[in-house]
Order: sequence, then C-alpha cells, then structure tokens
Amino acid sequence: MQTFDNASSGAIVLSMAERIIENRAYLSEIDGKIGDGDHGVNMAKGFGMAAERLKGTDASLSGSLDTLGTVLMTEIGGSMGPLYGVMFTEFAETIEGVEKIDAAAFSKMLHAGLAGVQSIGSAKVGDKTLLDTLVPAVEAFDTATAAGKSFGAALEDLVAAAEKGRDSTIDLVAKIGRASRLGERSRGVLDAGATSCAILLKELSDGARARLA
Repeated sequence: MQTFDNASSGAIVLSMAERIIENRAYLSEIDGKIGDGDHGVNMAKGFGMAAERLKGTDASLSGSLDTLGTVLMTEIGGSMGPLYGVMFTEFAETIEGVEKIDAAAFSKMLHAGLAGVQSIGSAKVGDKTLLDTLVPAVEAFDTATAAGKSFGAALEDLVAAAEKGRDSTIDLVAKIGRASRLGERSRGVLDAGATSCAILLKELSDGARARLA
C-alpha cells in the first residue's frame, strides 16, 4: 500500500507558498476583472509569512499546514484568509499524529478541509468560487480509490478534476461576494479563488505523489 511520511513532508507547504508567490500578479489580474484585484497580493502575503516561519524548521506536513492555516486566518484580510485558513487548519488537525499518510487518511483530510470551507459560507458548486475546484477534486480522488486505483493515480485524477473545475468557472455567473454584483458581466472570467485552489491542490498532490513509497 502506498503511503508517505507526515514527518518529512513539511516542505510541500513551502512549495505551495512558492507557487502562490510566483502567481501573485496573475491571481490579482484575474481577480481585478470581477473583484477587488487583491487576491494574489493577499495570498502571497499570507503564504510568504507562513513560509518565513517554516523555513529551516523541518516541520511535519501537519505542523506546516497548521502554521499556514493559522497565519491565513489571523494575518491576511479579504474573504479568502478565513476560507483557506480553516481549510488548512482542518487538514492539519485530521492528519496530526498520523505517521504514514495513506489514501484513506488523505481522503479524510480533504473532506475535513472541504467541510471547514462549507461551514463558513453559503457557497455551493456552480456559484463561481473555490468550491468549483475543491468539490470535484475531492470527489475524483474518492472515485479513483473506490475503483481500486493506486494512491498515486488517485492524486493524478484529483489534479485533473481540480483543473477542470477551475476552467468551468469561466462560464459561470458569480453568485457570492463582490463579483455577484456584476451578474452576467462576471461570465467569461476565471474565478480567482478557484484558480488559486487548483494551484494549491496540484502542489499538494504532486508533493505527496513524489514522496509515495
């Protein structure tokens, strides 16, 4: 059975921070078309602060996710700080004390994060939010493992579904947040939260897949 070590996987979170910082301008550009235009800036600030705290600490994946979640919840503004903050904090709590993370533990972690996000907002799939990325990604992972696919193959399916979900937001009309005021004019643009979520899920999944034994 494929697993990866919690203890030696904290660097995955540093990689996630790198990708967000790399995409800061892109995420703000997307957000600027129908929102405040600060998504990339806020995300890069929060992830950068978390990375600074984690560098050189050799933290576990659960510990690193907890640091990230706490920073996002307490240090950055906007609507995304609390949403991502609770998601990563729930991720961390679910795998805390789990020495070897297998597909079942990873699924449990994903579901806890999803439940956390859903607990602080009324958004659902189709509302042009990060849930359009997160929900299909979690479902694809579970479908793959239920079909007998390996942990690694299920992670690949997760990433593919996340990116497809992200792309689906182009054709959606925003129902939540500032963009919802634009109505039909919000159609034709990617959702910034769905886009950052796809980046994060890909980095998390690729990092896990690279460490599978």
